[in-house]
Amino acid sequence: MPLKKLLLKSGVNRENTRYTSEGGWYECDKIRFRQGSPEKIGGWVRTSNATYLGVCRSLWAWVTLNSQNLVGVGTNLKFYIENGTAYNDITPLRDTVSLTDPFETVSGSSLVTVTDANGGYVDGDFVTFSNATAVGGITVNGEYQLSLTTAANEYTIDVGTNATSSATGGGVVTAVYQINTDVPFSVPITGWGASGWGSGPWGEGETSESRIRLWSQGNFGEDLIFGPRGGGIYYWDATSGLTSRGVALSSLGGASDVPTSQRVIEVSDINRFVFAFGSNDFGTSVVNPMLVRWSDQGSAVDWTPSVTSQAGFLTLSRGSEIIAAKQSRQEVLVWTDAALYALQYVGAPVVWSAQLVGENTSIASQNAVGYANGVAYWMGKDKFYKYDGRVQPLRCDLRKFVFGDFNTQQYDQVTAGTNEAFNEVWWFYCSASSDQNNRYVVYNYLEDVWYYGNLGRTAWLDSGLRDYPLAATYSNNLVNHEQGVDDGQTDVPIPIAAYVTSAEFDIEDGHQFSFISRVLPDIRFDGSTATTPSATLTLLPLTNSGSGYDNPLSTGGNSGGTITRSAVLPVEQYTGQIDTRIRGRQMSIKLGSTGAGVTWQLGALRIDMRPDGRR
Repeated sequence: MPLKKLLLKSGVNRENTRYTSEGGWYECDKIRFRQGSPEKIGGWVRTSNATYLGVCRSLWAWVTLNSQNLVGVGTNLKFYIENGTAYNDITPLRDTVSLTDPFETVSGSSLVTVTDANGGYVDGDFVTFSNATAVGGITVNGEYQLSLTTAANEYTIDVGTNATSSATGGGVVTAVYQINTDVPFSVPITGWGASGWGSGPWGEGETSESRIRLWSQGNFGEDLIFGPRGGGIYYWDATSGLTSRGVALSSLGGASDVPTSQRVIEVSDINRFVFAFGSNDFGTSVVNPMLVRWSDQGSAVDWTPSVTSQAGFLTLSRGSEIIAAKQSRQEVLVWTDAALYALQYVGAPVVWSAQLVGENTSIASQNAVGYANGVAYWMGKDKFYKYDGRVQPLRCDLRKFVFGDFNTQQYDQVTAGTNEAFNEVWWFYCSASSDQNNRYVVYNYLEDVWYYGNLGRTAWLDSGLRDYPLAATYSNNLVNHEQGVDDGQTDVPIPIAAYVTSAEFDIEDGHQFSFISRVLPDIRFDGSTATTPSATLTLLPLTNSGSGYDNPLSTGGNSGGTITRSAVLPVEQYTGQIDTRIRGRQMSIKLGSTGAGVTWQLGALRIDMRPDGRR
């Protein structure tokens, strides 16, 4: 019999049954498609042995005038600047107070109770004590993370050394508090009307504790402007060095009417404006979630509108709050929870005008937008969109798969990033059973195909300023993606398991059984570091016409299909032909690898088969 070539459609499609998706791919993990062919994705390597505290939600890269290649790292606990080998803590300070004999020790315990009636701190905050005298055999100087107690005006810290006696004292102590920390994942509010009008207890709005901390950051020249959602705006001066902390923008010379609260910060590189979205209005601390304010052109500190200033404001009308903002080539894009606006610079006296470019849309989170080649792509709450001059829903072959298994309480954790070397936009999100990002979905905008997998990342940065795309992990460090072929988060790299499984397809016409006697694989192992790289090709023949199954290695499933005898075929670099003996009406193929130092790309398989009866 002649050999039959198997060329399947590019991309993974989970919008229908396995049999309906005939001629394509149905399941995958850690793979991508290049010119229609599936291949294993690249590996990752940690950037250094250093770690940061908290869960990172924001990454931003830039180079200073003295050629320092820096990355801003915002977590739920702190804000750092990474310089390749270390994470420099530049978390702004909230308050400095003087306390008299604030410490209480318990003999044999390393926990110290601190009394501070000034308040303003929350559970998990960081405080630095200085000038303390010994109490209970220990001296409490340095930085500590506090834990609230049930009593008012007090908290505990762990000093790491057991007290030798129970005592109260410490003398006149200086306590310096950093800005408040936040939770690592969203905590849903409860009570009457939760998630709508009157959220939480009667008549109260959403509390800051109900949503995770998301940072905005951008460059004003070589300096950094940054701030957490719902917090102030801060400034880090590059000339002050990596050991200096960020300071409140309002504390700088010439500061005028700087917003005290914002939901998103954006810096317009072209026109040199600083934007605060969802900020407080002039002369009040009340936040308007639809208000847009901007500074004077060329000034980060002057926010007072006047005849000599281009500082100004406008209020958007479609939606209830601003969620995200992103600078594009000629405009600043602003997403509310119901629409997309484009801000365009028109000069004085209006300065910035807002054009409604899309409505009846949604967006999952502040970080759900990826921008590549002049097009903005984002994840909504039930579909994907793109904006290239007009808003369009993205055709998605994984829409049901993604949003059908999604933790809707954790939309805020959705993070997007581009991988332009492979024409991809990635989204990381929480599946229904997880409170952490544990899945990803990828759109290849050049080939217009989708694929997915399992991987936990909390932030992503595709920057030409670094050699590789950067990602933040739950191991509290950054990794270079597309470096090597293995998982290099640990000292000894471990293999990355990757596979792709096809949908069912007929052997001949599916009317009768066929017997497959040999397979000619077409698999390349270019880039592998293993001496003898190999993969496993599995042929899964089915006996029931039109059947489907949920697990490629089990029987049964969504249509009651029966796998007769699968053939697991090892394929090495120079394997030219594999003899086998399997029969069935339909078949599915699976290619995967679990070995270290292995990467692969699948071409066009050929199979040798002949008719083998109807029963």
